[in-house]
Amino acid sequence: MDLTFSEEQDELRKVVRSFLTRHATEADVRRLAAHPSGYDPVVWRRMATEIGLQGLAVPEKYGGSGFGYVDLGVVFEETGRALLCAPYFATVALAAETLLRCDDERARGDLLPGIASGETVATLALTEESGRWDEAGIRLTAHDEAGGWRLTGMKTYVLDGHLADLLLVAARTPSGVSLFAVESGAPGLARTPLPALDQTRKQARVEFTNTPACLLGSEGAAWPALERTLAAASVLLAAEQVGGAVAALDAAVEYAKIREQYGRPIGSFQGIKHKCADMLVEIESARSAAYGGLWALDAGDEAETAISAALAQAFCSEAFTKVAGDNIQVHGGIGFTWEHPAHLYLKRAKSSEVLLGTPSYHRELLAARLGI
Repeated sequence: MDLTFSEEQDELRKVVRSFLTRHATEADVRRLAAHPSGYDPVVWRRMATEIGLQGLAVPEKYGGSGFGYVDLGVVFEETGRALLCAPYFATVALAAETLLRCDDERARGDLLPGIASGETVATLALTEESGRWDEAGIRLTAHDEAGGWRLTGMKTYVLDGHLADLLLVAARTPSGVSLFAVESGAPGLARTPLPALDQTRKQARVEFTNTPACLLGSEGAAWPALERTLAAASVLLAAEQVGGAVAALDAAVEYAKIREQYGRPIGSFQGIKHKCADMLVEIESARSAAYGGLWALDAGDEAETAISAALAQAFCSEAFTKVAGDNIQVHGGIGFTWEHPAHLYLKRAKSSEVLLGTPSYHRELLAARLGI
């Protein structure tokens, strides 16, 4: 296993960072966080047409570039660093991953090209009022009528569910958990944006009332694919969290260099030095966990990926929250103000900490997967 980045991956990082430096500034983040849609469609199209981010890890036969998970992790690290306001995680880490892992070649051929081209915003509707990310938490029902399948029930905390063109919905049928595709204009579909602590990542409640849906794969056979999707998404979220934590540390160090007290930079005081050093240790440990998960994904080792995903998400969630909080502490009074961007990173950290299950949930998964 090669645990170093290639020249191409380093160049990819430079290209993505350059793009986000121009199109995901702090002003852009604040503007889009306050907007109901939460993203800029023009920038979204440019992400697809200029640097191919939506189709980066989609196989070429479906209109993508066929890159690996390490490459995709580089992108997510940079989007986390910039607090990108776009339905990128929902579309790429959840929806595209689900399509790639479900046993339905026709659906992949029909739906992935739109995602890769940037024409389709997609998401995965899995969680319900319980907030659970496991198989037992899926209660929404699907029944087969003359003319096709119909969904009845509700999903909540659906990332970008208020604007997605395509919803992949996990529902329960007599045979078990099944996966369905629902178009945005389907009758009986109602979507309500939810208030959230982190306004840079929109969520919605989605209600289905006898809503027509298309079955993907075999009835009752969806959970193994969904479980693998959640493991991959957990690793990609960990990479995003590392990027956010790095940005928070950079901000703290820069401020410690220029802010003076008693005639000297606060970075010269032992307490600030130690706090910044502790932040760095947290980040490097989180980076190792996230990168280990990415390499396991690329190696195709499902058992190792499941373990690495639970480890990465349990550690990186808490590391990002700690570093984002310490950044505010280093900034002192100004760090608590609305005008300063430090609170944006703390809010993203807190929302990401529970996005795919809490750290304690992932530690339980890790223990189960290790057999302890």
